[in-house]
Amino acid sequence: MSGRVRKRRALVGSCLAALVAGVVTPSAAYAGEGPNLPPAVQDLQAQPGGCATGDEPEYVRSHPVLKARLTDPVEDDRIGYPEQLTAEFEIWWSEPDGSEQRRSWTTSPTSVDRVHSVPLPSDIPSETVISWHVRAGDGVAYSPWSSEAPGAACRFVYDGEIPAAPVVSSPEYPAETYWAGGVGIYGSFTMDSPSADVVEYWYTFPDRPRATVRPAEMGGPSTVRYAPLSRGPKVLSVQALDRSGRMSMPTHYTFHPGVASAPVSRWKLDDEAGSVTAAAEAGEAARAGRGVTFGGPAPSGTGLTSTVTLDGSRHGFLTTGTPAVDSGGTFAVGAWVRPARDDRSMTVLSQDTASGAAYALALEAPGKTSASYSFTLGDTKITGGTPEAGEWAYLLGLYDTETGYAQLFVNGHEVGTEAEAAAVRADGAFQIGRVLGPNGYRQRWRGDIGDVRAYDRLVVPSEVTGLAHRKPTLLGHWSFSTADAGTTPENAGGAPLRLAPGASIHRGPDSCAPDADPDCPTQPYPLVGEGHLQLDGEGGHAALDTPLVDTADSFTLGVVARIGPEDATRPMTVLSQAGEHTDAFKLRYDPARYAWELIMPERDEAGAPETVVAHITWPDGSGGLGTRLAVVYDDATDTVTLYADGYTEAGGTAHVRDGWTSDGPFQVGRARTADGGWGEHLRGQVDELQVYAGALREDEVSHLGWETDPCLC
Repeated sequence: MSGRVRKRRALVGSCLAALVAGVVTPSAAYAGEGPNLPPAVQDLQAQPGGCATGDEPEYVRSHPVLKARLTDPVEDDRIGYPEQLTAEFEIWWSEPDGSEQRRSWTTSPTSVDRVHSVPLPSDIPSETVISWHVRAGDGVAYSPWSSEAPGAACRFVYDGEIPAAPVVSSPEYPAETYWAGGVGIYGSFTMDSPSADVVEYWYTFPDRPRATVRPAEMGGPSTVRYAPLSRGPKVLSVQALDRSGRMSMPTHYTFHPGVASAPVSRWKLDDEAGSVTAAAEAGEAARAGRGVTFGGPAPSGTGLTSTVTLDGSRHGFLTTGTPAVDSGGTFAVGAWVRPARDDRSMTVLSQDTASGAAYALALEAPGKTSASYSFTLGDTKITGGTPEAGEWAYLLGLYDTETGYAQLFVNGHEVGTEAEAAAVRADGAFQIGRVLGPNGYRQRWRGDIGDVRAYDRLVVPSEVTGLAHRKPTLLGHWSFSTADAGTTPENAGGAPLRLAPGASIHRGPDSCAPDADPDCPTQPYPLVGEGHLQLDGEGGHAALDTPLVDTADSFTLGVVARIGPEDATRPMTVLSQAGEHTDAFKLRYDPARYAWELIMPERDEAGAPETVVAHITWPDGSGGLGTRLAVVYDDATDTVTLYADGYTEAGGTAHVRDGWTSDGPFQVGRARTADGGWGEHLRGQVDELQVYAGALREDEVSHLGWETDPCLC
């Protein structure tokens, strides 16, 4: 059989289609001595378009480039002549009057297994179904068209118009209407483009990443739900995407959420001693059982003046006749709590149903594992946090009916893992201090409870943090600018620090000028303000005769310290507070590690090991202008953080369990030694000592070390 005859019978054309860009390899190639076979069009793919052969053509957003890869595995018997193939592309469509239009292009010959492409002209009609096929030729014979059976013609529609910008509306948050809805309240936002071929909407709310939503039918509207996280103007940006991939111009929908609504129920529980009911700031007054005592202690820094104490007996509860909130929708409940014990399960608050509780906030003490707080909604329970007897904590349970998830927050931080839950609507009594079980009320609270709240909306993250925040109280601020009778005063008239020999107040240069007066001594400027504390490194220190901070509770220390490189030859302590046998804390510089260190022993015992709980590398010992150091101990989260010039690092934060109360004197410039004496005297300068009861936030820490106290807003 001659080579030419064999070419006619065995020429292979394996055609690929790609719209705009992209080439794919065929899934099959046909070859052999039998009749000509068509390309495997039905198996082809392309990016971003493809060869659509079904009822629905491919929609493209730009003038396509048709591409095909041609192969011929049959060897040519014409020795010395490399195989050359051409591709003939043909397109056709019907005009509105029914007439048919056809165009074709043939590519230049090129080697086997090369891609052939034809860019279509810009005058092809838009919004019209255009069919196309391709065949291969070698100058002697042609393969069948790719549309011949079992193949089919490829079809596309060029979409030359971008979709119209969507129209956005919201019944809860009308455009340009001031103070509609409110923080944490869901609203519906509907997006609708006038274009009939829109298949998707891209949208962005101000505090969320971009998201997409598809209409139920092409060209139809889509609705999403959103709850604003803050008051003030918000902009929802929306674009419509059509089936060809064209994007509309954006629509910017501006709306103005109002302030967060108040709780639907609230009991501050600060009623006068002897009261038999708890007045309601909102909702219904709560009846108190005989085991309830008003006038209990309040968590400092919260604005509460008192709380209620429950004795854990069957009479230790408060209750209303109706629910505090509709638990069938989005809601949140929270309270300040201080358990008197943490070795048994106790309920803070709960909502009665006919046979149990719709939800409950509680302390869980399984017995074999450590205790935790919990939020239960129906059959779902979330646990987390670490209760400690005698320690205040703020609990908040939240259920979002839009997402179907429940969350638990302890002291402003989410604990446990959010979990799917089903809403449980109830119409029974609301309980404080107990929960309804199969055999009656149980798990009665023993301890203090204050400021119980219930919301019928989301409590947003900033509110969660604010509800749990305890504003620190300034215990003392010493600027070391003056000295009187061996003491240096506290700025607001509090207890002065006693100066020991070797400690003095250094002030700035006097009125003489060294350049004009050879006898004028050269004096360095103070670290901050008009003076600083100078310590000789031998015995000089400043001290109170009593403790300054409650080391078992949250506290914050701020100080500016400077140690010259020539003096940084041994560990030296800047601040400490003593216990009976060791220091509850000491802040020092260790030149061996080139670091500031915070040491907090777990117990007040003779010979207790020095455990560095936090450190920050600071190579030169803070020469020059000195280093603004800060220590923040947060008892609510059992963490301590060491800052230098407002920053911390990986080793600057540590977990500290169960701080102990020290009753020894507060010291500047020295620390306890193992034999009960004093050592690690500081040779250097100290300034702007600020001490707080409570944990300052990170943004507040950056203000420490200056002449004014940070704004604790």
